Amino acid sequence: MKSAVSEIKAAPSEQALNYFKKMMSFETDCWDVHDALNNDKQDFILLDVRGPALYEQGHINGALNLPHGKIIERKMKEWPDDTLFIVYCAGPHCNGAMRAAIRLAKLGRAVKTMPGGITGWIDEGFNLIKD
Repeated sequence: MKSAVSEIKAAPSEQALNYFKKMMSFETDCWDVHDALNNDKQDFILLDVRGPALYEQGHINGALNLPHGKIIERKMKEWPDDTLFIVYCAGPHCNGAMRAAIRLAKLGRAVKTMPGGITGWIDEGFNLIKD
């Protein structure tokens, strides 16, 4: 008797490799962002895409507040065209990061989401700051 887990056969290794590598081109995680921020390896702009009130309650040190609705071409000209943006919002229950990623992609900008957002950051044991 097969479980629901194994009922559908796993993809061949080569297909799995391609799939997971592709997934990593769309997202990053809280741990890797934290490591880059704290070890002088930041080669991206971290955007907190929540509203200003939530940002002020606590955000990731080094993140800029740019609500997803304000990501427009004029604003993005502040950064070189080849800038990588990492976007996050409240957490996995929030689609703000996806909305921001869509806006950035439409503007031809490199973007990855940090799916855990604030919730994932705190779950990893990392601190938030208030300006």
